[in-house]
Amino acid sequence: MLNCTLIGAPVDCGASQLGCVMGPDAFRTAGLKETIETLGYAVQDSGNVTPKPFEDTQHPNGAIHHLSDIISWATALEEAAFQAAKCSDLPIFLGGDHALSIGTVPGVARHAAEIGREQFVLWLDAHPDIHSLNTTTSGNLHGTPVAYFTGQDGFEGVYPPLQHSIDPANVCMMGIRSVDPAENRHLMQCGIEVHDMRAIDERGVADPLRRFLQKVKDANGVLHVSFDVDFLEPNIAPAVGTTVPGGATFREAHLIMEMLCDSELVTSLDLVELNPFLDERGRTAKLMVDLCASLLGRKVLDRPTRSY
Repeated sequence: MLNCTLIGAPVDCGASQLGCVMGPDAFRTAGLKETIETLGYAVQDSGNVTPKPFEDTQHPNGAIHHLSDIISWATALEEAAFQAAKCSDLPIFLGGDHALSIGTVPGVARHAAEIGREQFVLWLDAHPDIHSLNTTTSGNLHGTPVAYFTGQDGFEGVYPPLQHSIDPANVCMMGIRSVDPAENRHLMQCGIEVHDMRAIDERGVADPLRRFLQKVKDANGVLHVSFDVDFLEPNIAPAVGTTVPGGATFREAHLIMEMLCDSELVTSLDLVELNPFLDERGRTAKLMVDLCASLLGRKVLDRPTRSY
């Protein structure tokens, strides 16, 4: 029997709207553990990570806020992710805003390097989150994880030193539709594979995802999936503080999850930016649990009827 570990990461300081601190418990209330158990996994809930206080850190970019808190979270989550990857077939990190990936991705990448395998990342998000500390104008540090874990400039001496960065060529982004000019420049320079919503409208999700998964398989790689609620169309997933119209549909999202399941390549997962304060009777939390179930083996014919 495969085992799955749930790790709560109630990061609430990387975004501009409060509420993601309640995300991990919303996933639990929506029955994530019980749903995964019905799919044949042994599930352990490790509770929530608690970061240690970090010394006050300043940065010349005056827009940045909660920098010391983010460093504390990154340090704690990197170690938690590393340990979970060692002990679990599938660690799932329950967010919390997307700043949590500043810790989780480097943590699982450290484990991948330890076992001699290449780390890949599928980034499902409306935003590329590839700002450096120097380029962010909002100061919201949930916009920096990809730049950091791919080893871009601008984090030295501030964020924790990376033990193992991710090759930008090993990152695939899908659903992108809100990109700042500085992020666009970074994307053009670093070689990350990007499928924005126009590309998805024109070609669908199946072919580009299939090609990326084949790339992971050919490299004998391991795959981390980072799933932001704002990847989805806001009409079906309102519980996010960074809504951008024109997101993935219900079926597009489930198809991606089903293809990931078929690939048997996923070794870790972020579920991020769920803000229950903005939800409608738990609608978004339930949808995210359903999508996680598709990733872990629930078939179309097995899907229960929902009341929303």
